[in-house]
Amino acid sequence: MKQLAVLAVAWLAAIATLAQDQPEYRLELGAGAGLVVYEGDFNGSLFKSPKPMGTLVAKYKPNPRMAWAALVGYGKLGGSSDKANTWYPSLIEHPVSFSSSVIDVSLRYEYNFWPFGTGREYYGARKMTPFIALGVGLSFANAETTQDGIQQKKSSGSLQMPIGIGVKYKLADRANLTVAWTMHFTGNDKLDGIADPYGIESTGLFKNTDCYSVLGATITYDLWEKCKTCHNDRE
Repeated sequence: MKQLAVLAVAWLAAIATLAQDQPEYRLELGAGAGLVVYEGDFNGSLFKSPKPMGTLVAKYKPNPRMAWAALVGYGKLGGSSDKANTWYPSLIEHPVSFSSSVIDVSLRYEYNFWPFGTGREYYGARKMTPFIALGVGLSFANAETTQDGIQQKKSSGSLQMPIGIGVKYKLADRANLTVAWTMHFTGNDKLDGIADPYGIESTGLFKNTDCYSVLGATITYDLWEKCKTCHNDRE
């Protein structure tokens, strides 16, 4: 029994040592692409008329269970009143279509269900983990509407709140793949260039406002190695 106990202790010590032979990194930098879907007065579907969107991302990782992510995205939105399921009396005889470009700037907190890593830098870390995200940000839209052959351009900006879910996967020791679906709730009813098509003003930060969802993938690279000890020996 003593020999078994000694072997078990040695085995656990070996695992702990092997689990720390790779450095941890605090920072991720990368980019990605995906699809964005407008959801507002002229569309209530999560899958209708997806448009392309590109994203730049930087993440600060205080530990393997969480990350603070800063994202800047650029995408396109589009739609028309004649394809909407909602009936707007003022637009029956004069339908309107729109095309918008959207700049999304957000900061979000990501919580990993399991520690994320290769398992060699942090014991118990996994190469794949689901996560949830919540944040705040800004949305800027440049909308071009067409009605009765007349084009108009309108610009707007507002606060927004992204809420998302996703999966992270270790492609290599310092390369990461993230796939996420995020809903962006904005305080703006002008992403489509038309505010209050019923002619009734609404109050409330996110009441009767436009929003958009993003399904995207990003690839990031680890930087900024974390120091394992705070008192390195000096010769």
